[in-house]
Amino acid sequence: MSDPMIVLTGGGPFTANDDLDRRVLSGRAGRVAVVPSADAFEQPKLMIEAATAWGARVGVETVPVMALTRPDARRDDLVALVEGCDAVWLVGDSPIHLRTVMKDTPLWAAITGVLDRDGLVVGVAGSAAAICDPMTDPRGGAFTFGLGLVAGMAVITETETWAPEQLMRARHLAGDSVTVELPTGAALIRTGTGKWETVGDAIVHGDLPV
Repeated sequence: MSDPMIVLTGGGPFTANDDLDRRVLSGRAGRVAVVPSADAFEQPKLMIEAATAWGARVGVETVPVMALTRPDARRDDLVALVEGCDAVWLVGDSPIHLRTVMKDTPLWAAITGVLDRDGLVVGVAGSAAAICDPMTDPRGGAFTFGLGLVAGMAVITETETWAPEQLMRARHLAGDSVTVELPTGAALIRTGTGKWETVGDAIVHGDLPV
């Protein structure tokens, strides 16, 4: 039996993290719920297509969970899809929309419940920011409340796309809060022990919560 695991990756869903993805999926049943809520205003169907190709590469079955609006997150059929998986990938670049869709909904309860079954929850890019509390607002680097699956820490994702002055402003706005810079290819991993592992070029400001 695998331990429950949370993974926060800096970017590149289904393109940039295959080796890490194979590692964190090792020993699991191989059904992955792909939730593109944070991509609702972009092209979520293209994200699902990329997930299907990724699944073929890494050896898992992908299960699309098309919760693009808040009413979707109350649908019993979508909740049942997540409950039938032992891994969830939250993808897309709008953390604010992900929070709006998911907060205090049955679908979010099902996603967090995956961890109770010793499963895996992965947030990529803006979706990684959203599952933390505080949450980074990419519109200006300010911090607001997030979904709280990870508390006491904020992540700034895809930092290779941020100008140096933007990163400085975000760190200033964070004050004493723990913040982590995650460029594409970097990640944070937390297992059931509560300890965090950094992968790649993650830069940690402060002490990671346990």
